[in-house]
Formats: sequence, C-alpha cells, structure tokens
Amino acid sequence: MFTGIIEEVGKIKELRRSGVEARLSIASKTVQQGLAKGESVSVNGVCLTAVEVAGDGFAADISEESLQRSTLSKLRRGTPVNLERALSIGARLGGHIVQGHVDGIGRVEAISDVGEGRIYTFSAPPQVWGYLVEKGSIAVDGISLTISEMHENGFSVAAIPLTVEETNLKGITVGDAVNLEVDILAKYVRIYLERGLPGREDKGESGSFYDKLVEGGFL
Repeated sequence: MFTGIIEEVGKIKELRRSGVEARLSIASKTVQQGLAKGESVSVNGVCLTAVEVAGDGFAADISEESLQRSTLSKLRRGTPVNLERALSIGARLGGHIVQGHVDGIGRVEAISDVGEGRIYTFSAPPQVWGYLVEKGSIAVDGISLTISEMHENGFSVAAIPLTVEETNLKGITVGDAVNLEVDILAKYVRIYLERGLPGREDKGESGSFYDKLVEGGFL
C-alpha cells in the first residue's frame, strides 16, 4: 500500500529480460535505506518486491503480467523513475490510497506552464476513464494527483512546482506513456452499484443512489 507521495526519483541501471519475466536494477540514494529484501516498493506506480538491496540501490523482479500491463518493459538505462516505499502504520497519508496495481496506460497529450506550475493533459483508456471524476484522485506513474478537468477520453491535472521538480513529471514530454491507477474506492463503489450486496437479487437496482451507498457501508 502506498500514498502516491514520491520519495525520490531513481535511475534505471539495467533491465535484464529472462524469458517472459525480467529483473530491474535501480540506482537510488534514499529508498534503499531501511528497505529489506522481500518488501514492496513502488516503481513508476507499479508495486514490485525488492529481491536485492545494496548501498546504491536495489533490484526487483517483474512478472510477465506487470510487463504487459505497465510501461516498465520500455524502461532503458538512465531513465528516471518515481520511487516510494510502502506505507508504514502511523504515517501520514498525504496523497490517497495507491495499491501499485496499474489499471491502464495513458499518454501525455499536452503540457502547459501556468504560473509557476504546469497543467498536464493525459489520454486514458476506457477501463480507466470510466472511474474518473473532476477533483477526484488518480495515480500517474505512482504520483498522487487531483484531476482538475475531465475531457473526452482523457483528463488534466495541475501540478505545483514542488511536484514537478521532485518527480519524473519534470522530464516527460508529449507522447510519453504513463502508468495509470484509479482510486480503489471508486472501483468498489461502482462494482457495488452494478452488482448490489452479495445474496441480493435486486443487484443494486432498487432504492435511491443515497440509500445504496448507505446500505453498502460507504456512508
């Protein structure tokens, strides 16, 4: 479990393929400190397990599923990546609940400077776009961001200067692919409204929207 608050931007040292899987080696200055073998770490929004930890970074294995569903297979030596260690009990939840399970791949459609910050516009595949709402949360390459505007097949976010400087947003360009993960709460609400409670025959069709949310324990 993560918060989408990036701790550090690391750099890819090597992506070594082995059949349908791969091992990723990353250079870092902070994240490896206190990171134990077997613990989870978010790499560009993908939850990976550290299999090796050294003084200058760590390595993680990537499954075929993760390679197919994310942008990790496109990483090259020297590519900057967003890193975040798993949330610890008692820590502040500065962003939103991020699982590190990528729902789809989007692309940078536009970047514009607004004051000291930037507006980024991304495309989103249907399986992602259907869960998005204005002022809702989304993880882009593991960064917790707030949707400032919805578009047909996409969305925009407003990034403050600190977020731009301390994440890979600083270097992305139009056309770049990004990992997208929607808010897990949105997934559960939508599934509940479609299916209703287990064992119920109405499948969520009867009652008002408010009543359904109360019955499902969301309110």
